[in-house]
Amino acid sequence: MTEVATSDQLLVVIDPLARHTDSESVRIAKDVLSAGAASAKVCLPQGPEEFARALERRGSRRPVVVGDDRALLRAVSLLHRQRELDACALSLVPVGDAGVLARSLGVPTGTVAAARAALDGAERWLDLLVDDSDGVVLGAVGIPPVPVAPTVIEPTVMTPSSWLRTCQSFVRTLATRPPRLASPAAPEPSRLRVEVDGATLVDLDQPVEAVSVAPNGGGAAVEVRPVPAGTEAEPLRAVGRRVTVSGPTFRYRADSVVTGPVRTRTWTVREGAWGLTLPG
Repeated sequence: MTEVATSDQLLVVIDPLARHTDSESVRIAKDVLSAGAASAKVCLPQGPEEFARALERRGSRRPVVVGDDRALLRAVSLLHRQRELDACALSLVPVGDAGVLARSLGVPTGTVAAARAALDGAERWLDLLVDDSDGVVLGAVGIPPVPVAPTVIEPTVMTPSSWLRTCQSFVRTLATRPPRLASPAAPEPSRLRVEVDGATLVDLDQPVEAVSVAPNGGGAAVEVRPVPAGTEAEPLRAVGRRVTVSGPTFRYRADSVVTGPVRTRTWTVREGAWGLTLPG
């Protein structure tokens, strides 16, 4: 394993979206971090390329990301692709969207509390899911049913005969109305094969409502909810190191990102693969 950077010198990378959505919280985070660190270099990248360059050129400085869940995911993905995830523990000061992922990982939601945790917290090494396209998942994978697209119902307009000419204005009014959308149909169940360490948990002959995969204690916790057949079906659960989902094309949500459609995807657990600074 690469030597871990534990310097009290910080690289504070402020996501551009955070600066746009909540400049006051960004200012507070920057002030707290600058006051508490021996040295804090603040970077204001304008886009993904500058964000990546800032992390690449961090040297011995500990990176602190000021931004939302996607900013954290972007930082972990970049370090993973550079094969430097074990070289430093990241810190996050959540600014922006709700921060569901940040909360689930134990990051304080308050700006001051999160900045202080970045300064004085403890490094926790967490499990990671890596898929067969080299994508990473910090929290969980969810495969919901694919909803059926709503049907567009166009209004019917009849050509008026000579004895209905007096109704032409009424017909024109109907013709110019926007199309109505039918009520969306209920989501259709998915038919997927889910394999955990080579063993089939559910096969294509069993329709499922949802599948979830999440890193948990050195393994991947898998839950499959079958479609009930008459009576309520109990969820199917398993834990393993390698999970493969295949079948007809499907989409999935990994953390805050929706991916697909794909026909197959495999996730492998990497135990203690990345570090996050959390309150001690």
